[in-house]
Amino acid sequence: MGEPHRIGIVGAGWISGAYLKTLRDHPAVAVAAVADLDEARAVTVAEGIPGCRPLPVGDLLDDNSLGTVLNLTVPSAHASVALDAIAHRKQVYGEKPLAADMPAARTVLERAVDAGVTVGCAPDTVLGTGVQTARATIDAGLIGRPLSAVAVMATPGHERWHHNPDFYYRPGGGPLLDMGPYYLTALVHLLGPIVAVTGAASRPRLTRVIGTGPRAGERVPVEVDTHVTGVLHHASGALSTITTSFDAVRTTAAPIEVHGETGSLAVPDPNYFAGEVRLFELGGTEWRVVPPSAGYVDAARGVGLLDMLAAPSPRATGALALHVLDAMTALLRSADEGRRVDLSTTAERPGLVPLTPVATWRSQAGRP
Repeated sequence: MGEPHRIGIVGAGWISGAYLKTLRDHPAVAVAAVADLDEARAVTVAEGIPGCRPLPVGDLLDDNSLGTVLNLTVPSAHASVALDAIAHRKQVYGEKPLAADMPAARTVLERAVDAGVTVGCAPDTVLGTGVQTARATIDAGLIGRPLSAVAVMATPGHERWHHNPDFYYRPGGGPLLDMGPYYLTALVHLLGPIVAVTGAASRPRLTRVIGTGPRAGERVPVEVDTHVTGVLHHASGALSTITTSFDAVRTTAAPIEVHGETGSLAVPDPNYFAGEVRLFELGGTEWRVVPPSAGYVDAARGVGLLDMLAAPSPRATGALALHVLDAMTALLRSADEGRRVDLSTTAERPGLVPLTPVATWRSQAGRP
């Protein structure tokens, strides 16, 4: 194994801690620098990582020893940070969505091609044993030909627990762009790319009240739709229905169900890496649990970056993130215009992740 691949993190907020649980001690990478608009926060994060330096963003991008920028900024900054990193000939792996809108996202990928660098994007939760075992079950023909799927994400809204939830209710946020990437990315893994969508959306409240922290009681303006539902037309002929909502208290629905000619599959929450996959076969009498058969075992956020650096064919790609963003923005456009909207992109269905124990994937070396 060669020298670890050196990474610089831009954005030292809450999500950086989740990534560092995976990346801090991984032998394939070295988290060498961290930058944040809040300098004190960058210092705090860097102090917990041996050999890591807190730097201004510009200095981090100028550091030629860094091969990849991990972009953990808010959605409205995803494209600008990615473009700056690409301009410095650095690879980028970012949080979802790829950008707040399609023109910016396309520009990111076009500039990356021109610069000869790789772009990857979350979510990587779909690479865990939950979604991957469901994918393997479908590929093995245990539900027959897949015909349809149902995906549901319903919560009362993140302002109940997040101290600064403003960006969830600004352009680039909302339940679809915030949480939809988990569900749509999973559906592409399970059923393949999407060719068209039909959507509907609503915004029943114009403000939200922060429920906790120093700003508790403060009202946040709502600038995006907070309940989005629609139909996804897959290239395979399968139809998926999706609902993402910040206007529901609770749901009893499975996060994702996939229905085929000879069986139905209950898929665990794609916001998590693991979970129970259950199968009900035609003529059966009960659901049965499907043992894990694919995916990174005991994975956590950051495994998509490791996969990008080490896998022969990376799975959490910018092209897939662009396709998912295309589907989401098309759903919103469909809702606004009251018509079916064809997508302008496609993406290959990512390769199945073999069942990979944590001891194995944690020992894989990244590319130099």
